[in-house]
Amino acid sequence: METITKDPRYPIGKYIEQEYSDQLRKQWISDIRFLPGLLEYSIQNLDEAQLDTPYREGGWTVKQLVHHVADSHMNAYIRFKLGLTEINPTIKPYAEAAWAELADTAAQPINVSLTLLHALHLRWVSVLEAMTDEDLKRTVYHPERKMDLTLWNLLGSYSWHGKHHVAHITTLKQQMRW
Repeated sequence: METITKDPRYPIGKYIEQEYSDQLRKQWISDIRFLPGLLEYSIQNLDEAQLDTPYREGGWTVKQLVHHVADSHMNAYIRFKLGLTEINPTIKPYAEAAWAELADTAAQPINVSLTLLHALHLRWVSVLEAMTDEDLKRTVYHPERKMDLTLWNLLGSYSWHGKHHVAHITTLKQQMRW
């Protein structure tokens, strides 16, 4: 019998673009709305040693993951606002791995990023819920990928992104029997 090993980098699989539907739109906005609480619940009762444990060999620690989600979603929020207020703006990529090594990630407790995410997602969901179908067709240009991305695609990607990192943490907890 063949054993299928899941790629620990992608515990829920890679993001797959999907065509627009009202149901999917509602689901993705709901995912954005509830992510801060899900992330907070996933790290509940973890001690400092557990927070400093990488989710996989060569991967970020749980602490770095939490701070990364805050970094990423701050960028996402700005990308949406740019996409809604400018014609096909070029978005700024950032060095995620380098950001994960900066002093704020190392020195600040994760509750700082969790608090930030709760507030950020309240604002972000307000923007998302006010968007029209036409707004979701608006684009931003990603210079590293050398392509235009619709705000619809970004919405799906960030819905997936939050669940992706929560799954890193919950999978680690299961493996470690925490």
